[in-house]
Amino acid sequence: IWSSLAFLSTATLTYDSLRFGEIEDFPETSEPVWILGKQFSALTEKDEILADVTSRLWFTYRKNFQPIGGTGPTSDTGWGCMLRCGQMILGQALICRHLGRDWRWSPGQRQRAEYINILNAFIDKKDSYYSIHQIAQMGVGEGKSIGQWYGPNTVAQVLKKLAVFDSWSRLAVHVAMDNTVVIEEISEFSFIVSLKGACAVSEEPQEMNGDLEGACALAEEEMALWKPLVLLIPLRLGLSDINEAYIEPLKQCFMMPQSLGVIGGKPNSAHYFIGFVGDELIYLDPHTTQPAVDPNEDGQFPDESYHCQHPPCRMHICELDPSIAAGFFCQTEDDFDDWCAQIRKVSNCRGLPMFELVDSQPSHLITADVLNLTPDFSDSDRLERFFDSEDEEFEILSL
Repeated sequence: IWSSLAFLSTATLTYDSLRFGEIEDFPETSEPVWILGKQFSALTEKDEILADVTSRLWFTYRKNFQPIGGTGPTSDTGWGCMLRCGQMILGQALICRHLGRDWRWSPGQRQRAEYINILNAFIDKKDSYYSIHQIAQMGVGEGKSIGQWYGPNTVAQVLKKLAVFDSWSRLAVHVAMDNTVVIEEISEFSFIVSLKGACAVSEEPQEMNGDLEGACALAEEEMALWKPLVLLIPLRLGLSDINEAYIEPLKQCFMMPQSLGVIGGKPNSAHYFIGFVGDELIYLDPHTTQPAVDPNEDGQFPDESYHCQHPPCRMHICELDPSIAAGFFCQTEDDFDDWCAQIRKVSNCRGLPMFELVDSQPSHLITADVLNLTPDFSDSDRLERFFDSEDEEFEILSL
């Protein structure tokens, strides 16, 4: 199987070199450019657009990393694109959490400690919180073997489980199922029970990802009851193609200040969508195979390959596969209240609401636990296809 993946690696490198030559600059248009809640002008702010895009974390295929599971693959080329998209959407949440939405990457300079900690959480090693190793191995519990392609719902569930171990960021990752966001569930999930309980995550300092101060590294914030919320919403916006009635509501999501973007794609390719201009979606593409990176002795490491330094890719919104997961970040309870107000406003506009926002769990809905995919659940494959719509061509890539 690994020899097959090695063949795919060679094929992907050739494919990548062709694609980079096809990247175009932003069109000369008066229509606004929206990127993760920020509006730009394509006519007068192209440098600002590129600086904003370049500052997003760009996680791509890597090769020559430690074998996953000790004896598994040393590259995720051909099967890890959705896992990398999951890393990108969560990476954006960590940037908002620790650096702020307006933070900008400065190439060639010594980087802030928070930024280095964030990158360390994703580096391709088994002991990093959100590494390809951790995601692939946690996916086994979701019915996915190592080297198998993920859909948006699966990667959302895996990230939710991994975030529990991240005592530095202390995120509340909530996955809203059944196209329904239940406010009551989020309120219960996103609040710290007590000061003592919040600091008792670990009895010993945590050394993973360079966090030497452990669970109480941010002790001065422990009085805050609200845990920063990452809300992931797996959705299906049509059968085989996106229903045009969802196009405007989808665009509205990118205009919200809480936006983390969307993970999804088109046949054979998963992408991380960060915005739109006109009827074109703007996205970061993980389908580039780069060598794995190791930190330097001083903790810093070459990070240029973690930032996309060319104009981002674009595709017409109608090409989007209908199976996606939308992400939002609410640093405070006020942010979440504002998000709820915006969603209610969007629901009253033209188009179909992509999901329902309710105060409490409707009695007719099944609980999320029933829908969590597990290896011993007999209908796991059927449910995964219902939520993720994995194309047969994706399955060929995972062989």
